[in-house]
Order: sequence, then structure tokens, then C-alpha cells
Amino acid sequence: MHSTHLLLEEPIRMASILEPSKPNFFPAMTKIVGTLGPKSRAVEIISGCLKAGMSVARFDFSWGDTEFHQETLENLKVAIKSTKKLCAVMLDTVGPELQVVNKTEHPISLKAESLVTLTPDQDKEASSSLLPINFTGLPKAVKAGDTIFIGQYLFTGSETTSVWLEVTEVKGEDVVCLIKNSATLAGSLFTLHVSQIHIDLPTLTDKDKEVISTWGVRNNIDFLSLSYTRHAEDVRQAREFLSKLGDLSQTHIFAKIENVEGLTHFDEILQEADGIILSRGNLGIDLPPEKVFLFQKAAVYKCNMAGKPAVVTRVVDSMTDNLRPTRAEATDVANAVLDGSDAILLGAETLRGLYPVETISIVGKICAEAEKAYNQDLYFKKTVKYVGEPMTHLESIASSAVRAAIKVKASVIICFTSSGRAARLIAKYRPTMPVLSVVIPRLKTNQLRWTFSGAFEARQSLIVRSLFPILADPRHPAESTNATNESVLKVALDHGKASGVIKPHDRVVVCQKVGDASVVKIIELED
Repeated sequence: MHSTHLLLEEPIRMASILEPSKPNFFPAMTKIVGTLGPKSRAVEIISGCLKAGMSVARFDFSWGDTEFHQETLENLKVAIKSTKKLCAVMLDTVGPELQVVNKTEHPISLKAESLVTLTPDQDKEASSSLLPINFTGLPKAVKAGDTIFIGQYLFTGSETTSVWLEVTEVKGEDVVCLIKNSATLAGSLFTLHVSQIHIDLPTLTDKDKEVISTWGVRNNIDFLSLSYTRHAEDVRQAREFLSKLGDLSQTHIFAKIENVEGLTHFDEILQEADGIILSRGNLGIDLPPEKVFLFQKAAVYKCNMAGKPAVVTRVVDSMTDNLRPTRAEATDVANAVLDGSDAILLGAETLRGLYPVETISIVGKICAEAEKAYNQDLYFKKTVKYVGEPMTHLESIASSAVRAAIKVKASVIICFTSSGRAARLIAKYRPTMPVLSVVIPRLKTNQLRWTFSGAFEARQSLIVRSLFPILADPRHPAESTNATNESVLKVALDHGKASGVIKPHDRVVVCQKVGDASVVKIIELED
């Protein structure tokens, strides 16, 4: 992965399209979040996912109980040990999600142009003329002419498994709708989405709080994906809740933007959250189709400028059942990378899809190719201009490290960090080479015992583009004073050599603190 391949040529040479893609130790700089579920919870399959490039495992609590997810997580731990690949854990909350309850699990067939009633009475049985839902406030929220969408795991695009309804009248507690397309709803749970309507339910529900304080605490989750984030206050409340749960005060909160309400308050949410997940499935229903790309580009740009990870969802839906993505999907993944996304989140594709490992592998390959065509030079100038002058001390060091690395064609940047902030700032300037972020553990105490921090910080960089963490041994000094001394820098260089990123005579840029000063230096390696 020598950075000479990554220098942008405009226009892109046709010859590079004909060259076969080269396999690398780091499949792509862009990270892949995989959702683990029924089709992807065996140790062998999780191991395959890790080898293919998954660096964050997402556990979606919209379905499945804590025992089910715990078993999956135990398998993940076994897979991490056997593959020696780091992986972070993300807990995805249910949030104020409206659902149709089908207790019998019999398929429900709905015919176009007939009427169906939505009722809050969950004891009733679901049928083709009556659908019980988990929300009593629907009649107050909707009016005649509003559109309601119902589907399993939100729509796959194939409209035979999901249905559009138009509200015709509100009768007391019930809402009567006209069915716009024929469909068969199969399974026990379907998501219900009402376009551009405020749902008066808390963002962090009691069920979510229970899951976080039991399963989340027990497993020291790295990320909390806050579904249906609508206001900055939602993030503040979630953070306050986490702060009371011991180690979870370090958990990063990713706000999931799923509707127009979240879009309206995007800037304030971005200030509060540690990262953003663009839930394009739901947004695709809330926004007119022609506006979805605009939102993606604007939101990703804002995340980039704030130096916070942007995660894009719903990219290769068709791979749930097929071995290859459609042309549109392949282009969509590449465009997400060119827009500046940090990570791609796979949902149904790995959760219940037939080809979880192949999906991760193909998405990784597309990302790697798109990164070669990424206009880093333009992006760098835009970021520096946006940040303005005078820059903060850390920001100027980070941007200088990236500039130096590109000018000397360094094969890798090594950054020493304890909180992970310095490494994330370097990643903000989108270097064209991998950044080995060496997390130096810090001693901390809770008055009862001393512990080392660092594992959280290392795993949390697994969702940031171009960051590859190594947890340093606290006994090693940062740098050797004499030739025999095992230093952290030597360990990082050895790791780079072993993984094939660093070769003899390569140049490496090192960013570290010496006393109170931050230093950027360039090392040229001998044989």
C-alpha cells in the first residue's frame, strides 16, 4: 500500500481501471460497520467478516433479546482472538420506533386500493384489514392525505414486502388508510414510518435504558448509536445517563439522523454528538428522493469539517439476496467515500443476508478503489480554509503532519496519543496513507484500585477513516534512549513492517509529544 498509487491523477488514467485490485493488509482506509444477527453470528462467519474488513460490530436491539445478543458477542470475542483483528462494539437503541405487531407471525397480504385500519389495541390479531401498532398517539399526529410506510427492516426497494398507505380518515383511536400497492408482510415485526410527523415519544426509551444499563455495562460498549436523534438535547440526556454507568462515561455517542426533525437541528446535534450516522433508509422516506443526495453531501461535509466521523447506511441492499451489488449500489458506495464518509454501515446485508462475508469484502474493495481517486489536495485546502487562522496548537500540528507525509511520500504516519484526539485530528485532514495511532495507556484510579486506560480509546478509532490503532505496552518508553531499549516507536514500526505497510528505505512521519511540546518528525528507514 505504497502511497504512490494513491496520488490523484486528474483525469483518472484509463489504465488504472484495467489493473487488477491489489490485496492489502488494510483492505481500505474507510471502515465497515457490520450488523451481527441470525445469518452472521457463528464464530466462523464472524471471523470471515473480521478478515474481510469489518472493524465495528453493531448489535441492533430493535429485535432479539439480550441473551441472543450476548451469545453473538461471546462468539465475536472468540473470533477476535483467533483472527487477531481488533473490533469495537456498537449498541443500537430502538428509540421511538413505531411498529406493527403481528403476534401470530402469519403473512399478511394487502391489496392495492382497499382499506386497512391501524389500531393501538395490541391484543387484536393482525389481518389484511386491521394492523395493531405500538403507539396510541397516531390519530393526533396524522391527518387525511398523509403517507405512512410499513415494511420489514424498512424498505428493501422491492415493494412486494413493503407497503405505502395514504391516510383517508381518523376514527377515534383508529386511523383508516388506503393501500397504494399490493404487498405481503411476513414476519413478526414491521417498522412503521410516517412522513415528516413529530412522534411524541422519548428518544431514549425505558427499554433502551434497561438494555444499556445491563447488557451495555456488562460488555463495556464502545459506541452507542442513538436512533431517531431529533434534538441536541437527546444527545445530552443520553450522555448524562451514560455518565452514571461507570466506564460507559467513555462511550462515544453517535447520533442517528433518521427524519426531517433531526435534519432541521443537524448543526446543534453535530456539536453535541461524537459522530453521526446518516440513516438513509428512513430519510429516504421522509425526504423527496431528489433531495437525499444533497443531504448526504451537506451532512458529510459538516462532519468532516468538525472532525467527527460520518457513517453512511443502506448501501448494498440487493446483496441481502445476491452475490453482487447493482451498478448503482457500487457507484453509491464509491460516492459515499468520495463525499468523505468515514465508515459504511451494513444492516440487513449482514444481519439476515445470505452473503455477509462477501458483502464486506466487496464494499471494502470499492472503498479502496474510491480512495485512490479521492482529491486529497482540494480537500486539504478546503479544511485549512474552513478552520481559519490562528489555528489551535493541536490542529496546526495535525495538518502539518499530513502535509509533510504527503510531500515526502511517507508510507505511514505514526501518532502517539492517549485520548485518541490527536490521531482523530490527523485523520480529519484525510491523509492518503494509513495512520497508526499508538494509544499510550494512562494510569487512573477510582480510589479503590489503579487501572490503565487505553483500550476504549484504541477501539474507538476503529470507526475513523485511515486510523489503525495499536495499544502500547505501558512499560515501554515512547522512544529508545539507546539501541537495545524496546521502545513504543520500534514496536509500531515493527507492526507496520509485519503488516507490509512499511518497507525498507520508506519514510515515516511521527507525531508525538515531547514534554510540553508537540513534534512532527520524518524518519527514513534503513534496510
